[in-house]
Amino acid sequence: MTELLELFTSNILPILLVASLGFLLQRLLKLDPRPLSQVTFYILSPALIFTLLLSADIKGSQVLSMVGFAAAVMLLTLGLSFGMSRILGLKGKPAAAFLLTAVFMNAGNYGLSLNQFAFGDLGLALASIYFVVSVMMTNSLGVYIAASGGGSALQALKGMAKVPAVYAIPVAIVLRTLDVAIPSAISRPIELLSLATIPVLLLLLGMQIARAGIPRHRKMLSVSVAIKLLVAPAIAILISPLFGLEGLARDVGVMQSAMPTAVLTTIIAIEYDAEAAFVTGAVLVTTLLSPFTLTPLMAILLG
Repeated sequence: MTELLELFTSNILPILLVASLGFLLQRLLKLDPRPLSQVTFYILSPALIFTLLLSADIKGSQVLSMVGFAAAVMLLTLGLSFGMSRILGLKGKPAAAFLLTAVFMNAGNYGLSLNQFAFGDLGLALASIYFVVSVMMTNSLGVYIAASGGGSALQALKGMAKVPAVYAIPVAIVLRTLDVAIPSAISRPIELLSLATIPVLLLLLGMQIARAGIPRHRKMLSVSVAIKLLVAPAIAILISPLFGLEGLARDVGVMQSAMPTAVLTTIIAIEYDAEAAFVTGAVLVTTLLSPFTLTPLMAILLG
């Protein structure tokens, strides 16, 4: 019990405290988090990923393994969630909302911070690769799901092409492979932006949670929460050997897979009218419950 409390206070509580400041900020000043979210999405996150991949001691094979692993976790979770949606008798927009909340994880706001606290800068670098894949999948497959059949493959590709962080990975890998020295006039501004990313992500998490409410569909919510917080990390643990992930890489991948529902899903649900109230509420509930699942999982991985 003492070990669990120490893991919670050292790794998860700091995240919740910073997020709570964002929560209070939104409640008191009624700020719209969207402009700050766009700054983070288009500038800060790509800067962080570029900086991490350029400096971290990660091999190209590890990048490919993490990319394949992250995609596999989400696709397998999607298959299971689709089956559960059929069992629950969900169709149309409710089914789309259920899939959004069960499949896509908050690998950015929450996941990057937690992995940095728990596993250091190398863990953060590995987590950033998973984060990019999750953003790509959410902006492509997530958009397609939210459209409930009204979307197209072209829409999905357009959504993926709009993710700036996608381009940070190949650029960083090419520069690193060629051993290109970046002038300090360029590298230092990018590093400054990368340092701002995680604090801003946590403030955003709190601001967006402040706008959420408890969903009415309790049965649907319960199944979604169970898949997101329990089943997804179990899938990650089972398939990690298939992608050659071991040690730190496996621990980071499993932790990212165990994150609560992605905040980005609320934006997609609003855009496509896919039961946005339920999706936003699921983000709130999974985030509030996540310390009770992430703390023992961390103890197992670090034990």
